[in-house]
Amino acid sequence: MEIGELTDISELTVGEEVTIVAEVESLSQRRMQSRAGFLLQVVVRDASGPSQSTLRMTFFNGYEAKRDLHAGATAMFSGKVTTYQDQLELTHPEYSLLDNADDADPRPIPIYPATAKFPNKKIRDVLSLVVEGVGESGFPEFIPESVLKKNKLSTRAMAYREIHGPESVAQGYAARKRFAFEEAFLLQLALLQRKMHRRLQPAILRPGRADGLLAAFERSLPYTLTEGQKQSGMEIAEDLVRGHPMNRLLQGEVGSGKTLVALRAMLQVVDSGGQCALLAPTEVLAQQHYQSICKLLGPWGNLGELGSDPRATRVDLLTGSATTGVKRRVLLGAASGETGILVGTHALLSDIVSFADLGLVVVDEQHRFGVEQRDLLRAKAENPPHMLVMTATPIPRTVAMTVFGDLEVSLMKSLPPGRAPISTHLVPLQMPLMQGRLFSRIAEEVAKGHQVYVVCPRISEKTVEDDAPPIFNDEFEASGSPLPAPVKPASMTVEKMMELLRAMPAFAGIEIRELHGRMPSEDKAAAMSDFDSGRAQILVSTTVIEVGVDVHNATLMVIVDAENFGISQLHQLRGRIGRGGHPGTCLMSTWLDANHPSIARLQAVASTTDGFALAESDLQERREGDILGANQSGSRSTLKVLRVIKDSKLIARARNQAEEIVLSSQGLAGYPLLHGAVEEWVNEDMQAFMERG
Repeated sequence: MEIGELTDISELTVGEEVTIVAEVESLSQRRMQSRAGFLLQVVVRDASGPSQSTLRMTFFNGYEAKRDLHAGATAMFSGKVTTYQDQLELTHPEYSLLDNADDADPRPIPIYPATAKFPNKKIRDVLSLVVEGVGESGFPEFIPESVLKKNKLSTRAMAYREIHGPESVAQGYAARKRFAFEEAFLLQLALLQRKMHRRLQPAILRPGRADGLLAAFERSLPYTLTEGQKQSGMEIAEDLVRGHPMNRLLQGEVGSGKTLVALRAMLQVVDSGGQCALLAPTEVLAQQHYQSICKLLGPWGNLGELGSDPRATRVDLLTGSATTGVKRRVLLGAASGETGILVGTHALLSDIVSFADLGLVVVDEQHRFGVEQRDLLRAKAENPPHMLVMTATPIPRTVAMTVFGDLEVSLMKSLPPGRAPISTHLVPLQMPLMQGRLFSRIAEEVAKGHQVYVVCPRISEKTVEDDAPPIFNDEFEASGSPLPAPVKPASMTVEKMMELLRAMPAFAGIEIRELHGRMPSEDKAAAMSDFDSGRAQILVSTTVIEVGVDVHNATLMVIVDAENFGISQLHQLRGRIGRGGHPGTCLMSTWLDANHPSIARLQAVASTTDGFALAESDLQERREGDILGANQSGSRSTLKVLRVIKDSKLIARARNQAEEIVLSSQGLAGYPLLHGAVEEWVNEDMQAFMERG
């Protein structure tokens, strides 16, 4: 629910977020020329102001607006004022149907998720009756009075009255502040309680040894660690010798060297007699981690082989596609304790996998695993193991505080030496010359002896007819332009791109391989090996190469139909290039109209390589999604009022207040009403979420 302060159409200013009450004057619909779908244009006139000014609104694939809005309908619209063709407009505004313009009285109006059958006014009327009927006693206060005064918050009963019937905008937002703080406060208390509980669990200390494998490995490194790697490594090393299990999040920029930091932690545990498991979400990533660790360790990772160092350990890989013989050997190594580091996919979670002494669990791309999956791996240890979760997706500070409030956080921003700059450009494919230039750039890069990624959003497109025109023209000359652009089908696919590239004269004699999740494991490994070794110059893939892939000679990435990817995903993808000292170029192609809302997202990615700044933009665009639940994007959220970007300062205050209570002599138990509210608020779904670490 939002508080709306009304603005006349005649007073609108470009760039402002506004709320207007208007009557629908007309509707028109047309198909989009460059992609599937339609545009719904709605013209409205001021229903409350004296000017009777009009305003245009545009809805992309506006099925709900088409259903709800009709000539003569009155609604409240909220959105950002933009311009198109020298006219003011709202693009895809939120709206709430009203019975008539008189509903919009001078007071601010609470806006609810209304429907045609149950409009905003009816909802307001019902809630007004409920609030009046319940009275003061129906809204018991559980936040301590000292906390309310310190943060200048309304009581719960007053906040309910004022958020559903505010006399002024300030009053409405004061009530919202109270409920946002309430959610932040309860969440932080729950997370801190969880953190305190974990610290009471015993853990086996893993100090390593001065003359061990870690020391030998570090002496062999041909480069100096970055400050971020040193600091994170020190924090993790100290956690491993505390009396309770480590529970740490390691996050950093794409290519910041998190794998090396995790490997140093694993070697410390191995030196202490323990074993380590590294869980990766895909076979491609698991293979890459296995190969990277083996390459980094060299002679210290080949225990059991002829001539191996006495201090060496054994590194194994377990995936679902492994042969019976390989699985038997790997399982025996883990169960006997001979394997010090076991890398794998979900296959590690199988009941048949056991460890002699599992001391450290490393989870890469932790957001791709559920609570139950991480718990299954943790349960394979006789004593609570240390846990290190890694993510290459930068997380805004307020999200880390909100979602990972029970984890310690290590942050790595600096990049290792040798990482070259990456330039990113948006390629508008509506322009035929741009189509030709796109393929020319691929040919030019290959001619220089470099390699190229071409990323497509889908493997195949069953919904596109076999005789549908291709996205690009089949005829291509490196020195010329393709024919005028045909109508674009839904999206380019790996299958169609492979056909297209192989048919082009400019790529005759060039080895082109494909990589996607439906391929057999041996084919995926072969394709990646060919690209890694340089035998293949072009790799056409889906997002399976998003993380973990490290080919130093790859300098160009073409992301086709880039609007199909989120901001963080685009940032992750381009992080695959520029890793070998050669400058990288990322070309994001799109057929979208210049005024399409998604263009702003692509322009944001093109404008900066700061992953943390992009993470903020990503969060704002996705409207935070279900921060504490299963939904990863969209407007649904377990958090009802709190918004982690908008309310960042409030979250920080709530965290400080929660710490004071939890760390006090009585703890949370000394506040019975508050303790009960926390337990009631943390339902089963929320509890499962909080078991995540």
